[in-house]
Amino acid sequence: MSRIPRIVILGAGYGGIVTAIRLQKELNYNEADVTLVNKHDYHYITTHLHMPAAGTDNPENARVNILKLIDEFKIDFVKSTVVQIRPQEKKVILEEGTLSYDYLVIGLGGEPETFGIPGLKEHAMNIRSINSVRFIREHIEYQFAKFKREPARTDYLTFVVGGAGFTGIEFVGELADRIPELCKEFDVDPSVVQIYNIEAAPTALPGFDPELVEYAMNVLKNKGVTFKIATAIKECTTDGVVLATGEEIKSSTVIWTGGIRGNHMLDEAGFETMRGRIKVDDTLRIPGHENIYVLGDCSIVMNPEGRPYPPTAQISMQQADVCAHNLVAQIRNSDLKKFEYKPKGTVASLGRGEAIGIVGSKKIKGGVASVMKKIIDVRYLYTIGGIPLVLKKGRF
Repeated sequence: MSRIPRIVILGAGYGGIVTAIRLQKELNYNEADVTLVNKHDYHYITTHLHMPAAGTDNPENARVNILKLIDEFKIDFVKSTVVQIRPQEKKVILEEGTLSYDYLVIGLGGEPETFGIPGLKEHAMNIRSINSVRFIREHIEYQFAKFKREPARTDYLTFVVGGAGFTGIEFVGELADRIPELCKEFDVDPSVVQIYNIEAAPTALPGFDPELVEYAMNVLKNKGVTFKIATAIKECTTDGVVLATGEEIKSSTVIWTGGIRGNHMLDEAGFETMRGRIKVDDTLRIPGHENIYVLGDCSIVMNPEGRPYPPTAQISMQQADVCAHNLVAQIRNSDLKKFEYKPKGTVASLGRGEAIGIVGSKKIKGGVASVMKKIIDVRYLYTIGGIPLVLKKGRF
């Protein structure tokens, strides 16, 4: 190759931004031409979005300007939306042009998985971006204002959260903390407000430690959350949800957190996918495409038991480290590294001062787990932006 190789990174989520940061540290000057493409000029911290969605934090705290994280002398940033990936031509089509690549990193993030439930796409909201959480927060406040004008409409103050995985549980914890403040602000009797968390699986937080799940549910029940576990949503309508049991819950606010699938562009590019995700090899590349890496929500990585790991921020960041190493190795014709996931602990917040978690083999809950959650958040800020970003956004 007479010219220097071109690396294109699609998406500035956890996988994309950490890959870019690692490459700018590891590549020598003029060793590769690296371009990062993202539709916004900011990176947002997905694991923090449940707070601004409920109104317990400012959306600005969940986002970081990309140009504050990368060195523009080493990484070209292109603000644009990806329209199409053409692997045969080694090209990516953007809304405002075309990029050619020698190596491609796909970290485009996932899309809500509705499992074919009628009406979910049309009538439910999703905690997926800065704009979506702003909309949810303002929508919730508007329901209180509307109720004051039509006090018979209790559906205005009935909130349905579909899915009791991490996002669902963390969001209802924050929402339950926010409700008393809104009741005071709008002079509403708190007993009128209902929060339902509905989960089709036989337990909340599927796969999590049962003792900690029970603790979490008790904390949230005491905050006013009503759980309907092992109960599927059959349909979402303009009036609320219909459950598989036949029960109908009238609600003006349905928020769906029940699953993520990969990006539709992977199917359209002709790759073999499972629910929009690509099963990557042990170096994180697409089988048959030695120059294309896939990270985060778009990838499937199997655990030792042969089941896919859930796509988490932690996995995306570890994938990014290996991806950056392997890109440099390919350019320098050295050995590639195999991806092995090393779990560093999992913590789920339950609202103000409460959380549950597993760190190593130790179970933690309550205030200790809540502090650990904050430490994890600060550690991520340090990873992408060092001490200045921690000082700016790290809050205790």
